[in-house]
Amino acid sequence: MGRLALNDLIVDVPGRGSGRPLALAIEPGQIWGVLGPNGAGKTTLLHTLAGLRAPRAGQVQLAGRPLGDLGRREVARRLGLVFQERSDGFPATVLETALIGRHPHLSPWQMERDDDIALARDALARLDVAHLEQRLVGTLSGGERQRVAIATVLTQAPQLWLADEPTNHLDLHHQTSVMALLAEQACSGRAVVLCLHDLNLAAQWCSHLLLLYPGGEACWGPARQMLVPAALERLYGQPLSTAMIDGIPVFVPTR
Repeated sequence: MGRLALNDLIVDVPGRGSGRPLALAIEPGQIWGVLGPNGAGKTTLLHTLAGLRAPRAGQVQLAGRPLGDLGRREVARRLGLVFQERSDGFPATVLETALIGRHPHLSPWQMERDDDIALARDALARLDVAHLEQRLVGTLSGGERQRVAIATVLTQAPQLWLADEPTNHLDLHHQTSVMALLAEQACSGRAVVLCLHDLNLAAQWCSHLLLLYPGGEACWGPARQMLVPAALERLYGQPLSTAMIDGIPVFVPTR
């Protein structure tokens, strides 16, 4: 089960006060969008939820258990993370990179099996990078590298997705296909948490939103309740015009 609970969580953002504790549950089937300006702590929050950073206070629970009580391999079986920025530790092909997603499911020193390779190839095909499987990742464009990173988590098959700007570097077509894939993950009973800058992607795809303000204030709830122009204008310090297209609000910055 991919339920993630934030129990009075205070994220440790350097140089900032405690702010409002986060007390919410991210349930299977939900897509949570985390919105906020640069420096609001979106990436720090995601790393805290993944267990890569300790919180200042409070606790994260994964499937009803404190995250700190789980071993890293068990966490990796349940939770997949798409980083905003990544570095190549060693030269690897696209297929070898996607297969990293299977490592939490294998015994130490166990080689990938045919079904693992099939899962990786299916994920690469889904992200439209199957034709690149023998290319070194370091030779790819930013958008291709992003799709390989998402394919790696798809190969991992976690119950909970944490994705930091998953549409970063992607063209319009691939933005839509990636968001549709994440929506499918939620529909299949997984939970999804996304840090986003694009208000319109959040309005179209997210079931719930968490708004992070620079000073540590936060508010959260169902997306339709959170997509209030006055709150969003204060969040970004930017006037917005709003229209409805096919029943979905669209936000345009105004001068």
